[in-house]
Amino acid sequence: MNRYCIGIMLIVSILLLSPSQTLAGESLMMATTTSTDNTGLLDELAPLFEEDTGIELKWTAVGTGKALELGRNCDVDVLLVHAPAAEKLYVKKGYGVDRQEVMYNDFVIIGPASDPAGIKGMQVPDALRAVFENKAIFASRGDDSGTNKKERSLWDNAGLDVPEKKSWYLQTGQGMLSTLRIAAERDAYTLTDRGTYIKYAHSHQGNPPLSILVQGDKSLFNQYSVIAVSPENCPDVKYDLATSFIQWIVSPDVQKAIGEFRLLGQQLFTPNAQ
Repeated sequence: MNRYCIGIMLIVSILLLSPSQTLAGESLMMATTTSTDNTGLLDELAPLFEEDTGIELKWTAVGTGKALELGRNCDVDVLLVHAPAAEKLYVKKGYGVDRQEVMYNDFVIIGPASDPAGIKGMQVPDALRAVFENKAIFASRGDDSGTNKKERSLWDNAGLDVPEKKSWYLQTGQGMLSTLRIAAERDAYTLTDRGTYIKYAHSHQGNPPLSILVQGDKSLFNQYSVIAVSPENCPDVKYDLATSFIQWIVSPDVQKAIGEFRLLGQQLFTPNAQ
């Protein structure tokens, strides 16, 4: 075989390399909500992503508000967050592109077994009004996270102002697991996503000090979506890697892996990529 033929074959081989091969050895930086980190889901998915694509996934776990800010400031390449209204506005303003739904779970209101405000089994608006009227301790993340955004909207839907200046309303300014620990110490109510609650229950051998008291309301639906940081707003962003991650996480095999992720025999997230 002459040198010309060898050269042609080499060029063809390069052109036929898959994106995963050409991107192998690189790293992708993601900003994500604390629930995907605290539950251990990302610890399960990251090695699979690297195995399939050769790309190392790194992430910082913060509230959704902070995650969107990191994307806006070009500090990360991709987002995995759960505040749809804020996400859509973020995309509309040109900070993000290629938003796709990935999975969902739901929010629940939890509290001590003594249930001092008597909210067990109530609809969400009635439960929050009971907390308000009884001045029962309520622990809020107060950090502009997706959970905090949801909580504030629930107070509004109940016809109440967010009780920020009430002595019984605690703003922790911390992540969900830390807020759960504070709520347990103070016999307080709080709002959490179900996945993080299952992780919390798992850490207490299935017998956590706080119990689910209010659940099942349509207003408690909790959608997670992935968004690439816009290369027009952030010219140096690794948009090709972000695209690879988005295509990977919505693929059938990975969606199946998300659905099979369980603790205490319970499913933490339900895949729903279109």
